[in-house]
Amino acid sequence: MDTRPLRLFLALADTLHFGRAGDRCHMSPSAVSRTIRHLEEELGVTLFRRDNRSVNLTPEGRRFQQYAREALAQWDSLRHSMQESSRVLQGELSLYCSVTASYSFLYDILSHFRNDYPGIEIKLHTGDPAQAVERVTTGREDIAIGARPDTLPRGVAFRPILRSPLLFIAPSDQPDLAGALNGPARADAWRDVPMILSEEGLSRQRLDQWFRALGVTPRIYAQVSGNEAIVSMVSLGFGVGVAPRIVLENSPLAERTRPLEVEPALEDYEVGLFTLEKRLTDPVIQAFWSQLR
Repeated sequence: MDTRPLRLFLALADTLHFGRAGDRCHMSPSAVSRTIRHLEEELGVTLFRRDNRSVNLTPEGRRFQQYAREALAQWDSLRHSMQESSRVLQGELSLYCSVTASYSFLYDILSHFRNDYPGIEIKLHTGDPAQAVERVTTGREDIAIGARPDTLPRGVAFRPILRSPLLFIAPSDQPDLAGALNGPARADAWRDVPMILSEEGLSRQRLDQWFRALGVTPRIYAQVSGNEAIVSMVSLGFGVGVAPRIVLENSPLAERTRPLEVEPALEDYEVGLFTLEKRLTDPVIQAFWSQLR
């Protein structure tokens, strides 16, 4: 069964760029264009609006995107279950996590997984962990690693890996700033502090709640994507940020920052795996899921 046209369509729907979709699928942009044109002729609809500057999905394209994801998931699940019955588990697993996760605890998980299932190809994508749940619910990834939100979306399964305190951090070369902020939080001390914040995600939500409880509107110096970027900007002296302890423990810039002892403290992060509940029957996903015992 040739699933390449569906996978190519999803690559283009994800990147909205013929060149990048071609790179992902090891095809030339012209070959991508021909395949998409053939799909459109077969369906009798236009899947993408194209001009010299942009590529966008049509409403029909969005409907076909949902179909393609579900069809490939069902095909992969069937194929994997048949391979499992013959004790030869092969396939592909798409995994999303932060840079910190990729070289900390994920290293041990992948080492065991690779040893147990050498026929499964891992495709690892890194980025802002705040997008972990969204990457799974939209079908872009099989499994993602991130912090468990206060309310888990319906249909999403979560398996915990570790808990990590969420810390306020300040530049290590500004002891007066740290001295003013340590201890019970005071509105007058925090009102004018430049803050380096996440654009989105659980840490941003908890920090916004913390400032509301303090009765202060934070002075936002910068909003960035990813905890590693927060540590970097704080280490350069641009302001105070919030990051999980696990990120600090694995950062080469940790010595240029100092954790603050602030009261009340922020609630801990619970880091773990996300996948769709309906995908847990897929033998490849179940094989990875079972690595966490």
